[in-house]
Amino acid sequence: QVQLVESGGGLVQPGGSLRLSCAASESIFSINFMGWYRQAPGKQRELVSLIISGGSTNYADSVKGRFTISRDNAKNTVYLQMNNLKPEDTAIYYCNAKYQLGNVWGQGTQVTVSS
Repeated sequence: QVQLVESGGGLVQPGGSLRLSCAASESIFSINFMGWYRQAPGKQRELVSLIISGGSTNYADSVKGRFTISRDNAKNTVYLQMNNLKPEDTAIYYCNAKYQLGNVWGQGTQVTVSS
């Protein structure tokens, strides 16, 4: 079972940028779906972005054009580049892997966008 560890969260001003990293404990080459989710206080967890093993990506409408998901199989890492951050982006961000052997979540990393 793969383990996931997120990093890169923090406090940024509106309009700023952050890059989140999701480091996997083993190869992600064969993991079909890896994604980023977020959960704000009082709200349900929502899908932010998804990347498929072949390279196809999907984004929530709220982040399209601002966020970019990518994966580096050689480093066993998935990234989420977040630009032009807004206060509404404040949430705990979670990495997720869905594959034949499991559905795995990381521990989350806090992103706070505030002036």
